[in-house]
Amino acid sequence: MNKIFNAFIVLIAIQSSDVFSQQVVEETVVVTSALVDINTIDKPLYVIDGDEILEGPTSSLGAAIDGYLGISIADYGSAVGQPIIRGMSGSRVKILKNGMVNRDVSFLGADHLNDLDLHDISQIEIVKGPSSLLYANGSIGGIINVVDDCIAQMDFDGAEFAAGYETQSVNDGSTEYFNYKNNLNGFNVNFGYKNSEFGNYDIPNGAVMHDEEHEGEEHEEHEENMGYINNSDYMSEATKFGISKTGDWGYIGLSVDNIESMYGIPFHGEEHEGEEHEGEEHEEHEDERIFSTTDSESITLKGSYNANGSLFNKVDYTYRKSDYSLTEQHAEEEHEEHEGEEHEGEEHAPTLFLNNSSEYGAIFDLSKSGISQKISFNFVDEDTSVFGEEAFMNPANNRELTLGYFMSKDFESYNIDFGARLDDVVRTGSVSHEDGDVDKYEIDNRTSSYAFNIGKDLNSNLNVNLGFASVERLPSVIELFMNGPHLATGRFEVGNPNLNSETSNNIDITFNYENGDYYAFASFFINDVDNYITLMDEGDEDHGDEDHGDEDHGGEDHDDHGHGNLIHANYVQENAEFDGYEIEFGRTVDLGAGELTLSFGRDVVNAQFSDGHNVPRINPARNIYSLSYAQNDLTFRLNLKDVEKQSSFGEGETATDGYQMLNSRLTKTYEISGKGVLKISLFGKNLLDEAARNHSSFVKDEVPLPGKNYGMKFNLTF
Repeated sequence: MNKIFNAFIVLIAIQSSDVFSQQVVEETVVVTSALVDINTIDKPLYVIDGDEILEGPTSSLGAAIDGYLGISIADYGSAVGQPIIRGMSGSRVKILKNGMVNRDVSFLGADHLNDLDLHDISQIEIVKGPSSLLYANGSIGGIINVVDDCIAQMDFDGAEFAAGYETQSVNDGSTEYFNYKNNLNGFNVNFGYKNSEFGNYDIPNGAVMHDEEHEGEEHEEHEENMGYINNSDYMSEATKFGISKTGDWGYIGLSVDNIESMYGIPFHGEEHEGEEHEGEEHEEHEDERIFSTTDSESITLKGSYNANGSLFNKVDYTYRKSDYSLTEQHAEEEHEEHEGEEHEGEEHAPTLFLNNSSEYGAIFDLSKSGISQKISFNFVDEDTSVFGEEAFMNPANNRELTLGYFMSKDFESYNIDFGARLDDVVRTGSVSHEDGDVDKYEIDNRTSSYAFNIGKDLNSNLNVNLGFASVERLPSVIELFMNGPHLATGRFEVGNPNLNSETSNNIDITFNYENGDYYAFASFFINDVDNYITLMDEGDEDHGDEDHGDEDHGGEDHDDHGHGNLIHANYVQENAEFDGYEIEFGRTVDLGAGELTLSFGRDVVNAQFSDGHNVPRINPARNIYSLSYAQNDLTFRLNLKDVEKQSSFGEGETATDGYQMLNSRLTKTYEISGKGVLKISLFGKNLLDEAARNHSSFVKDEVPLPGKNYGMKFNLTF
């Protein structure tokens, strides 16, 4: 906290300076070539134009935004890419769709995808600071909001039809999609469909790692598999339909979304007792088919009413009902040659993950001349269940009631933003023990969070923003009630119903500079997290085993449980500090009929527990070199992401070598008879064919990143 105090002293010094200008500078950083309308989230940190996503390869949400400063990814094969903001991930980063939390089961496992379709979106907003408190609780890392116009807030201007096709080389994959939008008899109708099929992805030669004892003849039969990752395939089918009515009074609309997918799980731990497989080293599982299927359906009612009254100006209201299921399965037809003695009684039954929720929300606009004010109310009722052979948690319920407040005011020489949030959260669940006893819990707690930001122009070229946030996060249901084998992490995980709330005290200071063709950006942050919750392998006594005393689990000694090859791990708490920075500078020059932009960026995150040990799975420092050229209907981009070696690793981890990821994209736009537009994009990823591993991944050694990938995209709109 001393660093935070010192930063406030800096703020006081800045405030007393006489070099301030009289202009207020917006804190939004636009990372695309054009600013799109910001009508969903107030004051986002980044706004990524939907065209930026459309022109690139189909990917997970995390992969789509990985590479922007401060943003990274925790991957688990090609389908799964959970976003990370400044070292924070999981339930600390909330994923939203049109301003409401997307309630899938990604928080239950590192091998679960964020169930979102990125086709035909308007923009992606990445938010930190006061305004994030309006939309989600416990968002210590921030929020990521995916915005589309399925429920149109403005009337469509006639009919629009779009169709497209994409192909990728690394996985022999393809995507087809189309959209139809029109205003029919005063109603805005939006229909979209997308189908993607991707096979196992290729990896560079030598990327597969085997244990030393396997060198030689034991693995000769698997040489043909060295060029790709088994169970890294992905298929998805998404449909959406929306209808809305607008007027001077506001708008109201209804949408239905459905996503079905199937994706392979490229790594799966084994819960076998060691001796029965000694010498075989699980050769029989090398080519086993392990995959998940998902089915999600959400119905959303959304609208806005312009009251124009003395009490409030308008109210935005939402209702969403979501039903989500994920089934994890093992193929039964593989390795029939082993039927009998080796695998008798070991066939796996499916494991079913369910998450069903109902959510209600309203945001009242109380803005008046010179001051913007909003009050939010939100209620969610969420049921989470896991059934089957690998079920690691009993059914749980989560209920949240929220009151939020956001204010922004411009003064003559500076701007102030303030946000506050009160949450009443009830988590209900139980923990089963090996002796048959079941302990039931109802955890009712209240949290409070607030955030403050002040912006100031230092001169005509330079402005500064300083923000402080204190955010509480209650433990998730998995951190509280987990008690079973989690094969995706290779661990027997045990939660703790007595965990306390995390409290994040974050301060960051940001400088923006612009002078003619030159621009620069620098942001420095410190995030002290009290009672940080982490999964700690048993035996790492350096982290204070008293934090998860035996009384939480009926006094059992877990060393006696015998979980086979799985590592026993507990959810424990210890204070932690995250600090780091993002910097970028560049120049834009006229070149021929277009503009050439060159830039360099770097981001760094350091994270340590109070005892000096490193927080696990923190991405290393990255240097990002970018070149882009834009000329009327032609754009070209070349990007080199230089990821450094991660040698500051946590307990139970190993160092991860650095790598260079070279990506490119060329997009050309053609007008067709004045009635349509054809956009052709050529893209390449990992053009150097680097054998790369993502340090934040649970399976970095077993599942390297994809190799060289070429692709093409066509999009026709008329």
